[in-house]
Amino acid sequence: MDGTLVDNMHAHTEAWGKMLAENEIEMNAHDFLVKTAGKTNREIMPTVFGDISDERSAELGNRKEMLYQELFLPVRKTVEGVVEFLEEAQKIGVRLAVSTAAPVTNVEFILDGLDLRKYFQAVVTAADVKEGKPNPEIFLKSAEKIGVEPKNCLVFEDAFGGFEAAHRAGMKAIGITTVNSAEDILKIDSVVEAHADFVNLKPQELIEKYLPQTEKAGI
Repeated sequence: MDGTLVDNMHAHTEAWGKMLAENEIEMNAHDFLVKTAGKTNREIMPTVFGDISDERSAELGNRKEMLYQELFLPVRKTVEGVVEFLEEAQKIGVRLAVSTAAPVTNVEFILDGLDLRKYFQAVVTAADVKEGKPNPEIFLKSAEKIGVEPKNCLVFEDAFGGFEAAHRAGMKAIGITTVNSAEDILKIDSVVEAHADFVNLKPQELIEKYLPQTEKAGI
């Protein structure tokens, strides 16, 4: 979802910076983004704040998400071509799932705020898994929910942890370059293509190209 359906990782990074500054912690924005993308808040907090209680972790996470939504709301929109791609996928019967490390409030902020939920048969969030990416659990659970074998799924991702998760799940991945360059993304084993957006992506063409032996596929 984040960095794939919407180009919002800059807002997340800025929100983390503001929240950490409030707690007198400095961060390198780029390094922080690369290291934490795809991870859940409950995984990130101990790496920054050390041994803190679950209550304190949740409090800090809620503060960060409030800052993020304030920052992104004025510019909230989908990555170019996303809606057309989803509509075409839906039209030809492709089963679709969102696999995101985001908390439920952020999922609602994006999927409901931009009226995207209607395209997806399943939504798997941080609340549904024990570990975020690069653990493949979130993709495997998504595949299970839409009733598609992992080998018959294509993953759309922007983060290195997500690409690793796709590889470990036995899935091919399409890279979206909202965070990382196409050159760097294409070095990853699971990645078969990389694009700036969805404008030139066609669901049927991708299925025929990368899932030619399947009777049903999932994205």
